[in-house]
Amino acid sequence: MISRKYILMLVFYAVNIASLAQHVNYDEEKVGTYTLEDPLRFVNGKKVKNLRDWGLRRKEILDIFQREMYGQMPPKNEIYLGQLEEGVTLGGFGLRRQVRMWFCKDMTGPYVDWLIVTPRHAKVPVPSVLLLNYCGNHTVLTDSAIIVTKNLDVPHQLFRELKPRGIFADPNQDTYYPVSMILARGYAFITACYADISPDPTKEQETYAYQRCFELWPPRDPARDDNTTALGAWAWGLMRGMDMIEQDSLLDANRVVLTGSSRLGKAALIAGAFDERFPVVVPNQTGGGGAPLAKRNFGENIAAETTTKIHWYCKAYKKYAGHEDQMPFDQHLLLASVAPRALLVQGFNEPWFDTKGEFLSLQAASPVWEKFCRKGLPKVEWPVDYDTCAIGERLGYVRRSEKHGHSAWDWTWLMDFADNLFDRNNF
Repeated sequence: MISRKYILMLVFYAVNIASLAQHVNYDEEKVGTYTLEDPLRFVNGKKVKNLRDWGLRRKEILDIFQREMYGQMPPKNEIYLGQLEEGVTLGGFGLRRQVRMWFCKDMTGPYVDWLIVTPRHAKVPVPSVLLLNYCGNHTVLTDSAIIVTKNLDVPHQLFRELKPRGIFADPNQDTYYPVSMILARGYAFITACYADISPDPTKEQETYAYQRCFELWPPRDPARDDNTTALGAWAWGLMRGMDMIEQDSLLDANRVVLTGSSRLGKAALIAGAFDERFPVVVPNQTGGGGAPLAKRNFGENIAAETTTKIHWYCKAYKKYAGHEDQMPFDQHLLLASVAPRALLVQGFNEPWFDTKGEFLSLQAASPVWEKFCRKGLPKVEWPVDYDTCAIGERLGYVRRSEKHGHSAWDWTWLMDFADNLFDRNNF
């Protein structure tokens, strides 16, 4: 039986969301004007002249995001790997490996379980797609040998119930992992459940988020307003995934595509901005706090973000709710921090997610690619659904219709984009 306390919590949450929705703008005529910081100019006004300068400016930008939005990135931990299981999968075309990652030498404490699926007949190390999943590694494939993720006791009502094995191998789902197609294109598929790193509660249970891998780091300081957040922790987890790839003889660490959808798209973008080892970053449908401009005042806003997702952002970020014009930064600077590496932003047509704001954010970040790669975002108008005209060589944007999640369309665009950058001699 559902408790009265839980029912009251859901009612409070629904009323809170309804109240916030009244203050969300969906009218382009009410967006107003705004000023964006120049990614190629330091806070002191000095211009970025060369790549050395850009490295310093990039650090300045990332320091701002740590102080003002995502909190301090956790320190790098050593990783200790133990293979739990391996076997042939996907009709003989794939090699399945399940690897447990610990962070203590005695292999105790918090851990992350990774599922690695590589093309079985590859003759050389292959490129890979790396991402976190929501509902457990066992939901990615129907393969009965995949271990059921145990860390799914998250109190977030969307993800806490155990999902059927292989549910996201079904193309009728909003989120779809076409692992066979990814292998056939010559890529490995690597994933772990985000709940292994930090559970994802509702607002009312914020402190529940600071468990699992948070146990590896110093206790949170209530006097600070830039403590590590769940988004920072998930991004850290992806960076540790790259550590693992660098140790794997079947994988080419120089050809890794980092992706994720929704909040995990935000995490992928953050990891890609902070960690220069990722050559290709493809955030999918990030929503507010990810790729779209906050100052644009369209769709999800800072008031909504900091009221319902407290554990995603540090306390400092809340002061900008309703005062976005006072922000000394915006999301185009985070996008620019990926340069001169490759970035493809994928959106969809839900106004709350403001995909036009994603495109405008990329336009504002493009000068960095133009300076150091000669070409940035293609000089086109905001493209219609499924039009790939805004996908350039190292910077791109594309959007689609239908529902929220990683679709086969998104995966195809991702691999086409990466194929143009990677050497394709995998077999």
